[in-house]
Amino acid sequence: MHRLPRAATVAAAALALLAVPIAAQAQAPAIDYVALGDSYSSGSGAGPYTDAACQRSLKAHPALLAAELGAEFTFVACGGATTDDVLAEQVQALDAETDLVTIGIGGNDIGWTEAITACITPFQNCTPAIQEAERKATEELPAKLEAVYTEIETRSPDAEVVVTGYPRLFAARNTCDAFGSISIAEQQRMNVGADVLSAVIQEAAEAHGFTYADVRDEFTGHEICSQQPWLHGFTLTDVPYHPKASGHSGGYLPAVLGAL
Repeated sequence: MHRLPRAATVAAAALALLAVPIAAQAQAPAIDYVALGDSYSSGSGAGPYTDAACQRSLKAHPALLAAELGAEFTFVACGGATTDDVLAEQVQALDAETDLVTIGIGGNDIGWTEAITACITPFQNCTPAIQEAERKATEELPAKLEAVYTEIETRSPDAEVVVTGYPRLFAARNTCDAFGSISIAEQQRMNVGADVLSAVIQEAAEAHGFTYADVRDEFTGHEICSQQPWLHGFTLTDVPYHPKASGHSGGYLPAVLGAL
């Protein structure tokens, strides 16, 4: 691994935002930043979208981070993406000059949407769907993440890589969502599944020397059914069970900046 020089560049740029006047910052070389991932990276739910097919939003945390760092920004994260999609369609944006990569991927590989759907369906026991998602997370996802992370290393060997996780969705204190069809016990069980997924992603990321940005603490107190949710619950007018713009600015962005 040879990431220290490029990592130092990214860290120095972040510190420069706090310590150096804007005019001086403008003279520094821009960071070459590429954002990969799925809907939690593209900004599905944050709107409005610059790319309707992938639901890329300028309110998504990668776009906010690029603006914060004054980076040259390539945004290829796409709603619905799996690890296979990253390998087939997104990693081509990387090269040896890439300084910074963020990636959030894995939820679609384990059928997390199907588990949520089962839980919001009245009179359906969603525990088997959650258990199947956990099985895929622990038995199948590590090899898929390994392939993606190895490809990132190969294409951008000097880049600083920050891997983002997923928040727990539910406050698990009341039954506000989906007309009360998701019980507190089901919400708690979904949150356990989210923790399983986070643990798998963190272990895979750190095995490659990547930095893991855990967003669960930032979203605590802002889950679905909290007083100030940063996530959409069941809705027909937006993208359900995805972060709002506030979830990106208040949850993901501080976690990634903290990781840098």
